[in-house]
Amino acid sequence: MKKEIVKINGIRKPQSPFNYVVKSGNFLFLTSQLSIDLKTDKILSGNIAVQTKQALENIKFLLESSGATMDDILKVVVYMRDIKDFDQMNRIYRKYFLEGQEPARVTIQALSPIKDIDIEIEVIALLP
Repeated sequence: MKKEIVKINGIRKPQSPFNYVVKSGNFLFLTSQLSIDLKTDKILSGNIAVQTKQALENIKFLLESSGATMDDILKVVVYMRDIKDFDQMNRIYRKYFLEGQEPARVTIQALSPIKDIDIEIEVIALLP
């Protein structure tokens, strides 16, 4: 399988050395998403619910721009600054997936290298 960088219109190129979406075969690998405005590359503040929603909206946008949907996600990795926010994160997270059709997931407590970021969400999806 060949690696292909998926170009997404309407967003800023990241300042760091990565691409938002890489395709190989029918798989889409997304860089972890956080509470950032993809159009301006500006960090958006807020509590864990606000940050979770923004990260998931970014994922939804990147997938749809690549020809996939949230239903095509196979695996999710959630990195949280403080695991005490797990229940609040889960309340937002569950709204993005059909009950019984949720992807595989792991949640890890980890500090973000970016100030004021409490959550990052990484996904692998299958392109339909």
